[in-house]
Amino acid sequence: MISLIPNSPALLVKSQKERIMAIADLHIGWEIALSQKGIHIPTQTPKLLQKLISLLAEHKPEKLLIVGDIKHTVETAATGEWRDVPDFFNSLQKHVKEILVIRGNHDGNLEPLLPQDIKILPAIGAVFCNVGFFHGHCWPSPTLLRCETLVMAHVHPVIVFRDHAGFTMTKQVWVRAACRGDELAKTLMRKGNAQGNKKAGKPIKRHYGTKPKASYIFIMPSFNDFLGGRPLNLKNYGLKGYSGTSSGPVLRSKTVDMENSEAYLLDGTFLGNVSQLRVIA
Repeated sequence: MISLIPNSPALLVKSQKERIMAIADLHIGWEIALSQKGIHIPTQTPKLLQKLISLLAEHKPEKLLIVGDIKHTVETAATGEWRDVPDFFNSLQKHVKEILVIRGNHDGNLEPLLPQDIKILPAIGAVFCNVGFFHGHCWPSPTLLRCETLVMAHVHPVIVFRDHAGFTMTKQVWVRAACRGDELAKTLMRKGNAQGNKKAGKPIKRHYGTKPKASYIFIMPSFNDFLGGRPLNLKNYGLKGYSGTSSGPVLRSKTVDMENSEAYLLDGTFLGNVSQLRVIA
């Protein structure tokens, strides 16, 4: 069971045995990138921490799953991240029993920054409560295709509103899109063949032991609302916008119907599908 937490870029997944809260894209240290461009602002990490602690206190999950991009620098760690990331997680551990991290594309050299008892999962993702989670910058594990619902991050989806005077407003959104699980499975098998995986040539059902069930994919908004986002409804964005490297290979594979995907504000308001929302941008 999956449920979006109202007015928050976080979700809950539940089973009879556990209750897990998931968030994504903290990008701790993003202020450092701004300072290098001459824009100096104090660290906003304490605000992120307090927002997350409040959610944990309200919903009381046994586990917290962070779906990638703990920090902002990509391959290494900036000086400020060596301070802010450990402080963030040392405080966070007092409010939840277990913390798990799926590696994102910004999480190079992450291990030295985290407490030892925080588990780092591979970027290809993992299954929790029969929901498949992966960050989105690389292909997911075929194991995730056994789940009907997939959840990815990485894109930071937003919708742009424009009035008649030309003023614009940007809002974070959840995106729910149909996914052709069979086609995605075939694509993953072709990738396996290209990498010399002899087993990948078997029929899908026989290879995986079950027919792929993936039908829908949710794209998470970034938990760090100070960041910008990818405006899905800009008129010059269109299908070509999903072919860029920043969208990730799953969206580039065209096995996800982004044109007819549904956009929801954080309060749950249904805005329409992406193609319809281009008229307000």
